[in-house]
Amino acid sequence: MRTPASGGRRAVRVAVATGVAALPLAAVLTVGSAAPLAPPLGACTGPDCPATWPAPNNGDFTGRDSTINVFTGGDYTVNGRAAEAEGKIVALGNLTVEKDGGGVYNMGVVGVGSRVPPPDGSDFVTTGGNVDVRRGNRILIGGSDSHGQAFGNLRHAGGVTGTVNIDPTGRSIQDDDAAAPYRAVLTRIEETSDCVGRATATGTVDISSSTATFTGDGTSARQVFSVTRDLASPTGGQIGLVFTGIPAGATVVVNMLGDSPVINTYTGTALPGDQTTEMRSKLMYNFPTATSARILGSAQFQGSVLAGNPAGTTTIAQAGMNGRVYLAGSLIHTGTGGYEIHSYPFDGDLPECTVTPSPSPTSTSPSPTSSPTSPAPTSPTPPHPTSPHPTSPHPTSPHPTSPHPTSPSPSRHSPSASGSHHHSPSAGASTSSAGPAPSSHHPTWHPSGQPTGHHPGDGGELPSTGAGNAPVVFGLAGVGLLGLGGLAVMAARRRGRHG
Repeated sequence: MRTPASGGRRAVRVAVATGVAALPLAAVLTVGSAAPLAPPLGACTGPDCPATWPAPNNGDFTGRDSTINVFTGGDYTVNGRAAEAEGKIVALGNLTVEKDGGGVYNMGVVGVGSRVPPPDGSDFVTTGGNVDVRRGNRILIGGSDSHGQAFGNLRHAGGVTGTVNIDPTGRSIQDDDAAAPYRAVLTRIEETSDCVGRATATGTVDISSSTATFTGDGTSARQVFSVTRDLASPTGGQIGLVFTGIPAGATVVVNMLGDSPVINTYTGTALPGDQTTEMRSKLMYNFPTATSARILGSAQFQGSVLAGNPAGTTTIAQAGMNGRVYLAGSLIHTGTGGYEIHSYPFDGDLPECTVTPSPSPTSTSPSPTSSPTSPAPTSPTPPHPTSPHPTSPHPTSPHPTSPHPTSPSPSRHSPSASGSHHHSPSAGASTSSAGPAPSSHHPTWHPSGQPTGHHPGDGGELPSTGAGNAPVVFGLAGVGLLGLGGLAVMAARRRGRHG
């Protein structure tokens, strides 16, 4: 059973807020119908979504995507040799870049990825806290292809310390309410992860010393697997991931249950014909209760990630991460090489939970129930044992040509903790004023999933070479933090730019 300190805590809140507040009855949370993630999460949104998403490349842009690709309810920390994160990025806590030996971290547009950036003039990066770029490091926002620029804004509630390069005509916008439009998104991620984690398994998982085999039932449109062990070798090394019995077009959910689960794999090439490439847009790895989750390996990892514990930290140290990353807690992006997060959509149908009121002992007539779109039998809660951590998490991989990232011990971050160390830009780094910032003005979401009211224009690593157009450079100093709260309930080419 789920421990009271983890999923049970959130389930009680949902039941109380959604059921008991409206009716003087007990309420039961059940897994019933299925639904896609609604904007600004999930599938691509906007008028310029590509009909076909290409494999990671450094060619011309093939479309634009207004959907959030990376969301953290807590802090976003970059260390090791992580290089890039593509697409629209929202961090409700602080954004800190402190790479080993310094260097560049690209955001919004990357040298090699899907090459589907957010719309020009929109907010490419939003933070509810401070932006702290440590000495010797830089953030680059924006990029170009053979036809011209892709440019967007950095919107931040707190201060900016260090060097941030923003391609014209993107701007640095200080906005005390930068996080306000996304607080309900945080709650939705937390509750969706909890609900998905309750779904009854439809298939089995067999984990050997070299391979994890997921065997589906061959018929269900939603294939669910419950994993109570690390997806790693007995010594913590990389293993292969194989799926069988999965109908074409089925949504596949892998629930990683436990406090400290690990995925360490070399599976995934991102090339057409690769099994996980074909599954990518409907493949979701869910960490409903983890306080420390790690996704490690040397692959072009395929599929999206959902993590529901707002006190948790997810460490991503995969050579390429190809899918949405939606975390209620914090993110550490790290690795031993130029590790990257690429923007690819999730358009599968996830389990959906409903609150069913139960009659009180004195009730003389049936109590009303919420009406799901399909029958909603009560699903037993899968077990959540604590996954043991091997003492040597990165032994020699069975995949001889794969590099092995060294995962740091994830540090816990509080969404409301402000950055405490601020350094001046490195010697020789150019800085300039961003000019007068527009008045604080936080966006709202219109039906297409894009924020409005921001700006008139809202609307393994592969090598790269050369530089884009000269960027505008911002080196602002300051400290600030927007406290998080008020949670709602349920609801060209950029070449050679990373260091």
